[in-house]
Amino acid sequence: MILLALGILVMGDRIEATLDELIAEPFEVLEENELTEVELHEEIEAATKMSVEVMASPVAIGEAGAGVGDPGEPTIDPKIVEQSTTDITVAVGPPQHFTPAGEYLVQDVPEGARGDERMIVENVDQALSQITAELLQMLENGNVVVVWAFDMSNSMEDERQEIHDRIDRVYTELGITGRARNGRLTTAVTSYGSNFFIHTRNGPTSNLEHIRAAIKAVQNDESGKEMMCQAVGAAINQHREYAKKQKRQMALVLLTDESGEPENNQMYLEQAITEAKSANCRIYTMGREAVFGYPHARMRWKHPQTGRTHWLLVDRGPETAFAEQLQTNGFRRRHDAFSSGFGPFAQTRMANETGGIFFMLPTEEEAIVAGEKRRYELEAMRSYKPDLRSQLEQFEERDTHPMRTFLWQVVTDLNPLESPQKARELEMRIHYSLNPTVFVRQAREEQTKARQYLNYLAQAEKILLDNKRLREQEVSPRWQGNYDLMLAQLVTFQVRIYEYGVYLDYFMKNPKTAPQTRGAAILNNWAITTRKITFAEKQELAKDYPDREKVLEYIQRGKQLFADVMKNHTGTPWAARAQYELNRGFGVELVADYDTVDRKLPSGIKLMPVPKY
Repeated sequence: MILLALGILVMGDRIEATLDELIAEPFEVLEENELTEVELHEEIEAATKMSVEVMASPVAIGEAGAGVGDPGEPTIDPKIVEQSTTDITVAVGPPQHFTPAGEYLVQDVPEGARGDERMIVENVDQALSQITAELLQMLENGNVVVVWAFDMSNSMEDERQEIHDRIDRVYTELGITGRARNGRLTTAVTSYGSNFFIHTRNGPTSNLEHIRAAIKAVQNDESGKEMMCQAVGAAINQHREYAKKQKRQMALVLLTDESGEPENNQMYLEQAITEAKSANCRIYTMGREAVFGYPHARMRWKHPQTGRTHWLLVDRGPETAFAEQLQTNGFRRRHDAFSSGFGPFAQTRMANETGGIFFMLPTEEEAIVAGEKRRYELEAMRSYKPDLRSQLEQFEERDTHPMRTFLWQVVTDLNPLESPQKARELEMRIHYSLNPTVFVRQAREEQTKARQYLNYLAQAEKILLDNKRLREQEVSPRWQGNYDLMLAQLVTFQVRIYEYGVYLDYFMKNPKTAPQTRGAAILNNWAITTRKITFAEKQELAKDYPDREKVLEYIQRGKQLFADVMKNHTGTPWAARAQYELNRGFGVELVADYDTVDRKLPSGIKLMPVPKY
C-alpha cells in the first residue's frame, strides 16, 4: 500500500510521459487494413498486500488457541457456545433517497459533477438509446467526438456485432434533429486485450461505413488478458489533442464483460480517471454485474473434441475497492457467481468520477457456475452502495473504523488467493484416491491441516464476538451486513471442517463401494461434497461422533445467525448468501466421482487448446 500511495502521489506529473510511451503518433495515414497496434505493458508491480500469518497451533471447533489429541477428536469451547445470538441486534438504517436507476433524466452535466454508478438495462439496445440521448445533450453545447473502446474477449463477440448492427440507428436518431450532420459528431474505434488497437486509421470520422468497418475489424484476443484501465487512459490520451484542436467535447464508451486485470486496474485506474478529467471526457461503460465480494466467476466450457468440461476463470469483481467478503466457501476458494447488485469497482468509479454512466447489462449467462439470477430489491440496496472513493482514500481512513479494519484483516488472512502458501494452508482436499493406502495417508494429512484451520476460524470468531459493540455502533448497513454474514459463516465453517475431520475417520472404518463405470464415464476418485443433514445429526452414528451435543449446539447457532441476516438484510446479496449457506447444509460426504473418457482423435487432427475467457 505504501508503494501504491507513492505511485499515486507522483502520478499526476507522469501521466503525459507514461501515456506517450503507450501510443503511436496520432492518426498517421496507414495502408488499407492496417491497424495502429500498441503493446500495453504487463510488467506491473502490484501493491504490497497486508496479511497476518495464519495461526499454526492445532485447535478444536470454537476453541481458540487450544491443542487437541488425535485427529477427529476436537472439543468445543462451551463459553462460546453459551453466548446467545438473540442479543445481537441488527438495525438497518433507512435507505438513502436518490433517483432510481432506470428513471434517469437526461440533463446537462456540469463539469466535475458525479455520474450515475448504476443504471440497470435490459439489453445493449437500451444502453445505446440512453447514450444517444446523452450525446444529443452534449451536441447542444457544441461538437462532439465519441471514442469506442471494445473488450476483445471471445465472450463479447455477440455484443460487438449488436453494436455494429445498431450503430446506424444511433446516427439516424442523432441526425433527425440535424445536430449530428456536417461532422458535428465524429467517432473513433479502439479495442484492447493484451495490446491496444486503433481501428479508425485516419482519425475520428463521421462516415458511417468507415465506422461500421472499424467495428467489424475488432478481432478476438486469445490471450485472455484485458488491460482495461491502461487502455482507457491510452484511448483518451490518443484523441485529446484532436478534440482540443477541433474544440470538441469528448465521451468514451467502454464495452466489456469483465472487470479487467486486477494488477492493471490497481496501477492505472487513477491515472485513467485523471486523464479523463483533464480532457473533460465522460466515460460510459456497458458492463456486467460484479460478483458479490469476490474477484472471479467461472464459465463452463465443453471441449468440442474431447467432450471434457472445463471451468474458465472470469474476472468479474468485486464491487468494492477491497474485497469485503470471505474468499473461501469453508473448504476451498469460492466458485460461486453471486450477484452484488453493482458493477465492478474500477468501471463504476470511472463513470462516477467523470460524469458518465455505468450501464449494468443482464448477466443471465447459463454457463456461469452457481450464477445467482436474482435482481435484488432496488430500494433495499440504496443504502448498501459500495464506497467509490479511491483505494488510497479508503485505506487512509481505515484507522477511524476499527470494525472495518478487523473484518478486512479476517478476509485477508482467510484468503486462499493471497498466495500459493495460503492456498496450501487453507484449502482442504476435495478429491481422494481410490487406493486405500493412499487414501489413509491423504486423510491424515488433511485432518492435521483441518485442526490448524479450525484454530484460525475460532480466533476470528472470537475477535468478532469480543468487538460486538463496534458492530452496534456501525452506521453503514453495508458494513453491518458484512459483520453479520461473516460471523455466521465463521461459526458454520467450523461445523463443516469439524464434520470433515470426523467423517474421514468414519469413512476409513466404513469404506463405501461404487461401480467402476457409469455409462461412458469411469470412476476417477472419491470427492467431498456438502449435504443438508450433518453426520452429527444422525442418531444411529452418535457413538462414532465425539462431542456430538456441542456440535449440534453450534449447528443451531449458525442457523439462527443466518436467519438473522436474512431478516435484517432482506432483498440484498447478504440475505441471498445466507440462504445459499443454509440450503447448502453443514454436513459433508464422500461420493463416487466419475469422469468422461477423452475421445480419441483421428490421426493427423491436432487437439485445440482450452481457450482463455
